[in-house]
Amino acid sequence: MAWVFSLSAECGQDQDAAERFSNHFKSISWVLSNGFQSQCFTTIFQDIDSNWWCRVCPNGISELGIESPDSAYLMTELGILLYQHLHLPSAPSFRYALVGVEVDEFRTYSELLNESPDLRFPGLVLSDRIWQAIASPSRFRPFRAGYVWQPYEGEVYKPLMVSPTLKEQMNRLLVA
Repeated sequence: MAWVFSLSAECGQDQDAAERFSNHFKSISWVLSNGFQSQCFTTIFQDIDSNWWCRVCPNGISELGIESPDSAYLMTELGILLYQHLHLPSAPSFRYALVGVEVDEFRTYSELLNESPDLRFPGLVLSDRIWQAIASPSRFRPFRAGYVWQPYEGEVYKPLMVSPTLKEQMNRLLVA
């Protein structure tokens, strides 16, 4: 099973908004600190509430999740680059967005509106309208005109998530 690292943005019920978002990121490429060139590929899709999403996936990174400190570093580097491109004044509008592993539809619009005002999603970018609709939680900071965010904290390598040997050792400890 693939674990996809992406920027996923919910763009509302207007398919054109998702397509504009897609076009903003389509074919963008960066040279990373390890010398590798990563290019962005985009797809748009609808969720169960009929809202449109755009998924932006940089290539050249693990599809097995965060399997090492190096993959966490590269994903974090790409995450920062994705947020920088989202931060540009030329970036199209969206309702909310998040960078990470398997972040597609992390919350539908209706779920997000019903979320506790204490929600904690480092990297979550919200339109001002949604931020106000969820009681303007104080942990959000200005991101760009019309948007707030919880600053991105990067990707984290968790050896217990990727090592069968360590998982087994931990399981034996838990049963003891």
